[in-house]
Amino acid sequence: MKQNYVMPVGVDDFRQVREEYYYVDKTDFIKALIDGHSKVTLITRPRRFGKTLAMSMLYYFFTMEDAGANRNLFKGCKVETAGEKYMKHQGTKPTIFLSLKDIKQVDFTRMMRSFSSLMQDLYALHSYLLDSDCLNEYDREYFHSIVTRQADSVDLQLSLKKLTVWLQRYHQKAVLLLIDEYDAPIQYAFDHDYYDEAIEFMRNYLSSALKSNPSLDFAVITGVLRIAKESIFSSLNNLEIASVVSGRYQSAMGFDYHEIEQVATDFNCPQKLEEIKDWYDGYNFSGQEIYNPWSVINYILHNCQPALYWLNTSGNTILNDLLKHIDKKQEKELYTLLRGGSITARIDESIIYTDISKSRNALYTMLLTTGYLTPVSQPSLTGFTLSARLRIPNQEIRAVYAKEILERIESMDGQPNLLSMMDNLLSGNVEEFSARLNEYLETLASYYDTANRENFYHGFLLGLLALLLPDYTVRSNRESGYGRFDIAIFPNRKHQNGVIMEFKVAESEAALPKMAEAALTQIESMDYMAEFRNKGIEQVWQYGIAFCGKKSHIAAKI
Repeated sequence: MKQNYVMPVGVDDFRQVREEYYYVDKTDFIKALIDGHSKVTLITRPRRFGKTLAMSMLYYFFTMEDAGANRNLFKGCKVETAGEKYMKHQGTKPTIFLSLKDIKQVDFTRMMRSFSSLMQDLYALHSYLLDSDCLNEYDREYFHSIVTRQADSVDLQLSLKKLTVWLQRYHQKAVLLLIDEYDAPIQYAFDHDYYDEAIEFMRNYLSSALKSNPSLDFAVITGVLRIAKESIFSSLNNLEIASVVSGRYQSAMGFDYHEIEQVATDFNCPQKLEEIKDWYDGYNFSGQEIYNPWSVINYILHNCQPALYWLNTSGNTILNDLLKHIDKKQEKELYTLLRGGSITARIDESIIYTDISKSRNALYTMLLTTGYLTPVSQPSLTGFTLSARLRIPNQEIRAVYAKEILERIESMDGQPNLLSMMDNLLSGNVEEFSARLNEYLETLASYYDTANRENFYHGFLLGLLALLLPDYTVRSNRESGYGRFDIAIFPNRKHQNGVIMEFKVAESEAALPKMAEAALTQIESMDYMAEFRNKGIEQVWQYGIAFCGKKSHIAAKI
C-alpha cells in the first residue's frame, strides 16, 4: 500500500491511517502474538502512546468481517513480508473490539448509561445473530434488552461474555477479545467517589468474559494503570502483564530508534535526530529505548518545532491526590529529579486505588506508570521488593513535570511560586529573584548537597529553568566569545529578554558580593554576549551569582 506523508495527529483507526496518513509499521506486534500469546494479556502504557491504534490494527488483521478488503491494509507491512506462516491467520477470528476510554461519568448511574449505550452499539454490529438459530428464546429476549437499553446493571455485567458465547456458537470458532483503556471508567469512579460500585461492576463485567470462558480464544487489554489488579484481575490465573517495567511487547506502542531514523529520512529532517532524541526519547520499557509517538508526530507536523505537545493531553486527579500527601523527603526528591538527578524508589504496580494515599510507594509508581519518570536501568528485585533508579526521560517531560507537578506542590503548601520566580529572572527584578532563589535553597537543598560545589548549584538552577521550555531555549556550558558560559537563556520569540548567567562559589557568606561581581565581570571580559549578538537579541540580562552553602548573592545588569 502506498505510503502517505501526512502525520496522523489524533487518528487512531488503523484503516484510516493506512489509507490517508503516514504509518510507522508496528505489525511485528501481530507476529509476536501469533508466535505465542497468553490467554489474557494486559499491556499498560502512558497516555498518547498509540494503544488504541495498536488495538485497531489487531482488529483489522484478525477479524472475519471484511477480511478480503482488510488484507490490503497489510500489503508491504512486516507481517506480510514475513510470509504465509503469519498471513494465514489474517481474517480468521470472530473479533470483539471495544474501547472504554469514553466512559467518564460523574456518578454510577451515568456510568451505567454509558455502558448501556456502548453495549447497544456493540450488539447492533452483530444483529445478524438474531436471524440465526444460535440464540434460543431467552437469548433473544436478553439480546433485545441490550439493544433497547432496557437491561439493568446486573444484566449488563454478563453482556460481554454472552456475546462471546453467541459469536463462538455462530462461527464455530473461539473469539478474540480486544479491550482498550479498560481503566478509564475506574479512574473516573475514583475521582468522583463511586469507586466501590464501579469496581464491583467492572470486576464482574470483565472477569465473566475473561475467566474460564471456553468461547474465548485470547484477549488483549490496554490501559494506563495496572493499579486495579487486585480488585479486578486477582481471580485470573491466566493473565500476562506487559507494563512499562517488565514484560514482552516493549516496542508495540511507541517508536524505537530505527523507526525514528526512518521517519526523519522520510520527512527530510535527518539533521533533527539529535533534537528529537533530546526532547522526546528517554523512555525505557523493559530495557527497550522508546520515543513518545504523540510528541514526535506533532513535532514533524509542526515543521520540526520542539514544544510541549504532551502537556495537558489528559487530566489526572489521582496525581493531585498523591501530591497532597507527600512528605518533605519526597518533595526534595521531586526537585532532585527536576535538576537532572535520579532517585531510587520502590515500585508496586499491584497497588489498588483505595491504598493510594496510604502508600509512600504509590507516588513514584504512579509517576513511572503515567510517563513522568522512567527507569535508568532495569528494575531489580530484592526479596519481595522491586526497586528502580528513576529519572525524568527528556526535555519535554522535564518542562511538563515542572508545570504539572511542581506548580501543584507550590499551590498546595505555599512554597515560593516557580513561575513568578522565572518572571522575575527574565524581567531583571533582581531583588525578588534573589529572595525566591534563597528560599528554594533553604527549603530544598541540604548542607551535604551544596558542600560549596559549583556543579550542584549549576544543576539546581538548570533544573528549575526547565519551566521556561519551549518558549525559551536553555543552553549550558556552551562556547561563546573567549570561553564557555555557565547558562544562557535564548528567547524563541521577538521582543523577549535573554539571560546569561555565570556562577562562583564563595568560601564564606561575607565574600558573596565580591564573588558575584567577579562573575558579572567575567561575562563581559570573556565576551559571553557574542552568541546573543549573533542571534540579534538586544535585551539581555547578565547575572553574576555567587553561592555559599544555602545562601546566594546576585550582581546584575542589562
